[in-house]
Amino acid sequence: MMALPPPDPKFILRGAHAEVNSLQFACGNLEQGPPILFSGSSNGLIHIWNLNTRRADTVLDGHEGKSVFWLQSLHGRESLLSQGRDLQMCTWDLAEGRNMVADSLFTESLGFCKASLLALTPGRWLLALAGGETSEVKVLELPSKKLVCALTPGGEPRLGMPMCLRLWQPPSGTSPLLLVGYEDGSVAVWTIAGKKMLSRVTCHQDPVMCLHFDPERAQGVSGSSEKTLCVWRFDDQQCLKVCKTLTLTNPGIADAALRQDRKILATAGWDHRLRIFGWKTLKPLAVLDYHTATVHCVAFSDHSIAKDRLMAAGSKDQRISLWALYSEP
Repeated sequence: MMALPPPDPKFILRGAHAEVNSLQFACGNLEQGPPILFSGSSNGLIHIWNLNTRRADTVLDGHEGKSVFWLQSLHGRESLLSQGRDLQMCTWDLAEGRNMVADSLFTESLGFCKASLLALTPGRWLLALAGGETSEVKVLELPSKKLVCALTPGGEPRLGMPMCLRLWQPPSGTSPLLLVGYEDGSVAVWTIAGKKMLSRVTCHQDPVMCLHFDPERAQGVSGSSEKTLCVWRFDDQQCLKVCKTLTLTNPGIADAALRQDRKILATAGWDHRLRIFGWKTLKPLAVLDYHTATVHCVAFSDHSIAKDRLMAAGSKDQRISLWALYSEP
């Protein structure tokens, strides 16, 4: 039996008028309105896309023309966090038609390290972000902005700047943990309560550009400027171990995302392509070739939309592609 050809995009969103660097769906509570997609661009604008009309209902401007490279919705679609190259983390009040910056936080770091958010209780979160010192990561509590801890590796070797972060809560209910991908190509796991590094493993020769983690399987994946996608696990002894590496055709992985049902992994490539893998087996499933420039970001919808689980990809070509992949009836 011949394999089916890769699908075409379900539809394309145009109108960002700049490189698309970050994406975030908000589809879960459809009683609040149509499914939406937030996108952050290199010109400092955030578009709120109505996925029914496939047009931007609103454009937010709060980062002084500097690139927006991380977005995270709060309270469904009523609030949004945005992180920009202007060194500001903005909290947007979007409830009842409002489109205003309700609060902001100075982020200190000049790098491109995306923040990570973990919900603790309703209305209370942990926020991890790169600090002002080399290798430093700060963890704050929101909305109070109280500093929980500052995590800095001691001694040798020097790990360089934090490049990507992922807060997660172990299923056992113990203290939250933080995964950090560093400039030296290593991934480390920290305990927030103990304020110490539990384990570190070298995954790449180049800086870690992205990582994603599945707490249920205690398995994660990381990418860099190399051709290698590295898969690693967190074992019962609280140690990180590389369990598999996948060699891609072309170098450069800008982003990785895991679908909410933990069946599909997607990567965004410098070679303009999206690669789809089965998460359990890590079997390559498809190479999606639509964009004409680097794909910067990829995200999955948090709810089925018209029986489709949507995947969105944002590119340097200023377009956002929407895909329906391996959807269940």
